[in-house]
Amino acid sequence: MSSELDRYHRQMLLPGFGEEGQRKLLDSTALVVGCGALGTVIANMLARAGVGHLIIVDRDFIEMTNLQRQVLFDESDVANAIPKAEAAKNKIAQINSQVKVTAVVEDVNHTNMEKLACGDYNDGKPVDIIVDGVDNFETRYLANDCAVKRGIPYVYGGAVGTVGASYAVLPHTASGDSAWEKAGKATPCLRCIFEQAPPPGLNPTCDTAGVIGPAVSIISNYQVAETLKILTGNLDRVSPTMLNFDLWGNTFRQFKVARAYDVGDCQCCKHRNFEFLDGKFGSSTTTLCGRNAVQLTQKDDGANGSKLDFDEIAKRLESHGSVKANKFMLRADITDNGENYELTLFTDGRAIVKGTKEANVAKSVYAKYVGA
Repeated sequence: MSSELDRYHRQMLLPGFGEEGQRKLLDSTALVVGCGALGTVIANMLARAGVGHLIIVDRDFIEMTNLQRQVLFDESDVANAIPKAEAAKNKIAQINSQVKVTAVVEDVNHTNMEKLACGDYNDGKPVDIIVDGVDNFETRYLANDCAVKRGIPYVYGGAVGTVGASYAVLPHTASGDSAWEKAGKATPCLRCIFEQAPPPGLNPTCDTAGVIGPAVSIISNYQVAETLKILTGNLDRVSPTMLNFDLWGNTFRQFKVARAYDVGDCQCCKHRNFEFLDGKFGSSTTTLCGRNAVQLTQKDDGANGSKLDFDEIAKRLESHGSVKANKFMLRADITDNGENYELTLFTDGRAIVKGTKEANVAKSVYAKYVGA
């Protein structure tokens, strides 16, 4: 065994793994969408397992309440207002120097999903797998659309309160010649199983249900296990069922979902209508889980995004409260009509307004203090 593989000796002892499997990992690229509770565990474990290139994309920065469950961060990251993707990259560099990490501080939406997955950050080559670390169904459907359209495996995961769920999508492709289809292992896509997202107000979130760290850790580690099976070519080991558990209720279930593709009429993988990827169902505002905050996404028409002048904006906002800026973001405390808000601007043109869950209020604060 070569010295570069020494650190992976214990997992290389596993059946179906060995040196061949480890080298497949080192040659693989995984796109981790979201670097919060799920994403930090996923990125951490994939790096330790030796996945050669991790593309970590996240729109957000680190807050003290994240540290209860987001394992790659510490208090210094909070104090320094480091974006999650960059902080994860810094930590992983100390964990495994063999792993290349590309940190992308952006919102994932229909304008960039395929760029993230299909070559812009991977020397023109598609990633080998997409792993779900997000907290909303809209972005999950976006990743699912991309996975099906481009024939890329996608590992779904979600955790809130004391419950969690995970499932690996080995998508049906237009050509039908993927390795998993040839092996008879293709699985239904996420929209085969969840045709529509739960209506607003009915889907539990961090705001309404809280979240316990062990639920996050169990689901994200399960996602990593499924990812390692796929990347090492152990397709016969990938579970065809959806894992679901409730740690407080002491229940663990595996739902048989294999027939969902055959009996359903999925718009995504049967009709190949990629409605989320095409932007048909995209939104420009997002209420952030557990944050009492709204994200505003601006269209990148050349008038914003990297054109934002943080120095100029900081001068204008200093009279309204404290302002802190670095090369990634600007954060300002603002009092407006007796209400306190925290306004964060990113170089890609996004803004997060903390102190409200109302999109109209967030838009008003942005318009007043930044501009239309």
